[in-house]
Amino acid sequence: MKCLLIASESAQVLFYWMDQDFEERLRQRFESSTEQHGEFGDCTYIAMNGDGSESEDDLRRKIFLLKKIIDLHFGLATMDAGILKKMLRPQDIEQRCKVWKMLQNLLITYSHLREEDQSFLVEAVERLIHPQLCEQCIEFLDRYVVQHINNSLERANEEVVHTFILVHTKLLAFFSSRSASSLRPSDLLALILIAQDIYPRDNLEAQVDKDLEKIPETGEFNTPKLSPATQGDGGPVGRNLHQITDPVAQITEDPLQTLESPPSEYSVPLTVFLDASLKDNYCPMMPHNMYCLSLWPGISLVLLTKVPNSQVAVSLYHLLDAFTVLEARLSEGQELGHSSRLLPNMSDLKQKMDKFIKAIGDLKHQLQSAWVAFKNKAFSKVSAGNPQDLLQACQNVKSQLCLVYQRYFLLKPARDSLHLSIELQTKTQKIVQKKLLDWKDFLLVKSKRNTTMISYLQDFPGLIHFIYVDRTVGQMIAPSLNISEKSMELGKGPLAAFIKNKVWTLVSMGLRYLQKGYTTLTFRDGDYYCCYFLWFENEVGFKLPVMEMPVLSDNSAPIGMLIGDYYRKLLRYYGKNHSLEMIKCFELYTIHFGVIPTEFIIQQCCDLARKWEPSCIPLLR
Repeated sequence: MKCLLIASESAQVLFYWMDQDFEERLRQRFESSTEQHGEFGDCTYIAMNGDGSESEDDLRRKIFLLKKIIDLHFGLATMDAGILKKMLRPQDIEQRCKVWKMLQNLLITYSHLREEDQSFLVEAVERLIHPQLCEQCIEFLDRYVVQHINNSLERANEEVVHTFILVHTKLLAFFSSRSASSLRPSDLLALILIAQDIYPRDNLEAQVDKDLEKIPETGEFNTPKLSPATQGDGGPVGRNLHQITDPVAQITEDPLQTLESPPSEYSVPLTVFLDASLKDNYCPMMPHNMYCLSLWPGISLVLLTKVPNSQVAVSLYHLLDAFTVLEARLSEGQELGHSSRLLPNMSDLKQKMDKFIKAIGDLKHQLQSAWVAFKNKAFSKVSAGNPQDLLQACQNVKSQLCLVYQRYFLLKPARDSLHLSIELQTKTQKIVQKKLLDWKDFLLVKSKRNTTMISYLQDFPGLIHFIYVDRTVGQMIAPSLNISEKSMELGKGPLAAFIKNKVWTLVSMGLRYLQKGYTTLTFRDGDYYCCYFLWFENEVGFKLPVMEMPVLSDNSAPIGMLIGDYYRKLLRYYGKNHSLEMIKCFELYTIHFGVIPTEFIIQQCCDLARKWEPSCIPLLR
């Protein structure tokens, strides 16, 4: 069994592909190091830390995150350990360094965001709160981005299915085409992570902090005025912000020479594999092309396109799923002739495989040979012989299916031959820049002060901070934590950092007790009183009774949305006893001054939980 090692020393992350002998020698050398490991199929991931800066929980989370990143970039090809090794350790040294650098950067970016950003701390998407601008951006993305690109001759058979605008890690607007599958919140958060890795925060922070000083202590912003609603064409109210009839026409008249162009290195898209639920099919790793266009430093436009031949991925998933189940049953000693619901329908599998092999053309030869060898052992009326031979034949077919997947979606030139033209990308970028030009500075400041505690102090005296999370849709809301020297609400520097540390500690403790099966946690921490609650509601907002929560082992996937999607599984688990109604899940973290009586704190938490109604803005269409 091969092992992938992650060795972290301070901020440096290294990768090694090693055998078990090397693993044992390494363990002996670093006996005092912190270590965690996780097994995924035929691969064991081992994480070690030698400087004591990371706990076992940190390393375990990093292991599962790495598995998520690898799945996101390589899709179903990761189901074969041999192919995975070749992709993570190419023979070409330059290509190997490129792959490892990509993995290193994403792990480092995630670690930084988890330490600094509340949305990555609780693993939920944070919206930029400005309903009018958000709604107008959604309409704009529909008409002048999705429809404009999908009707263009320069799209090279790609179809934009999702597009969204980010201001740092915060989501301004999101739009999906009518034919698109819904995008899971966990996948959306992973895409935000990738976007932050491509365009990390730069020296813009200093300028934003200067702008923050100009904001009055009331927490109110001087926002640009929205343009008058345009209803002459029967369109939605407030469709255009700059009193222009057609941004595309305006671009031809005004080239916006002052606007920045996207770096040429990102004009070729990144292939990502996302969960997709189609009308008649399901594929957990559907290939998409991801285009990340920088509008300005800190503001980016992301396009997700459906790639040609994506239907092949659906067929491959169902075939791989069938052979994976078959491989597991054969490993347990079951025979194919044994009648069991756990075994796939063999005649149906035979028909689907024969049909698939005919459809893939030139790529069929090796797969066909492996399939014929399997059929000769599985369907022959003569004795099948050694069961181990049948198991080996099953594994060979599975490997060949993974190779076909790799050749279709991962290898050059197939992956890079057809994509949106640079001209179309540039035109789309300038259209969106034209729309948001007057809002650029406001959005950058708003991303730092999205929600302020000042607006809550009158109704909730004694409340220092809170985080409210809607786990059903994977979104959160929390007052901004700005710990710069110019921070106003939390005081300057050390005091703000002290409160921030309390928040991170509360979330960590809440997750630890949730893992043990607790849904409520209250405790006094010095001069502060901390609370954590998790509860369920039906679709009309009626709180449902608490159930017996599952207790997770120390080796299970860390609780979160990005890694393992714990809350999605929890909703499915709770929904077994409420099959006739839609179940929603929520979390609330609060920190109060300790001098506030406990009964008032609990009442405030209840009132705080009832404060937010379901948003009427169709943010995630």
